[in-house]
Amino acid sequence: MKQKLALGRQEFSEVIKDNCIYVDKTENIYQLITSGKYYFLSRPRRFGKSLLANTIKEIYLGNKRYFKGLWIYDKWDWEKTYPVIKISFSNIDHYKLGLEQAISLQLNKIAKDYSMQLEMTSNAKKFEEIIIKLSPKAQVAIIIDEYNKPIIDYMDDILQADANRKILKNFYSVFKDSDSFIKFLFITGVSKFSQVSIFSDLNNLVDITMNRKYSQIVGWTIEELEKYFRLPVLS
Repeated sequence: MKQKLALGRQEFSEVIKDNCIYVDKTENIYQLITSGKYYFLSRPRRFGKSLLANTIKEIYLGNKRYFKGLWIYDKWDWEKTYPVIKISFSNIDHYKLGLEQAISLQLNKIAKDYSMQLEMTSNAKKFEEIIIKLSPKAQVAIIIDEYNKPIIDYMDDILQADANRKILKNFYSVFKDSDSFIKFLFITGVSKFSQVSIFSDLNNLVDITMNRKYSQIVGWTIEELEKYFRLPVLS
């Protein structure tokens, strides 16, 4: 069956179900998730970060059926599943709602998806509560996509950008005291973080942006283009 291009697709499950071409990155992903715990990756927009994040999500949820024919299919223990918290800051309406309210609605949705009743009111405490309540089943995999978009979107408004930075810094501070509940943490963005800014409390976050070992985890190499996008030979 002829495969389609996955143009504009960010959900790994949709790419597979719609029979789109998926350039297999699962060997790189396997190396990542079995080698450490806290990671940060920076790449430009439209470079495959969100597809990568969603692929990792499906692995931790144990959705083996999506990975048939891919490298990781017979390498991963699919019987062991993990709760996943995934937040994409490119999809929350912080312009209209304000960042605090947008985050609050996202956390409420996650809690609802897990049939969870939240008792806390502040975003940081709600986030912590979700992590702790999910952890008795298994440690939690946390994926934050486009972590700094609410800052970058206001680069022409320094006061608002700084206000959003402070909100995010408080929100991400939850990670430090939740270590025992976290299986894996993966954060993406279009710019490199500063250790003295948003993630100053998370000094064990490994930046793989310039790590040669993971240079091919997103994007396509010439070899991959030739393998997956080779034009059919006309007879």
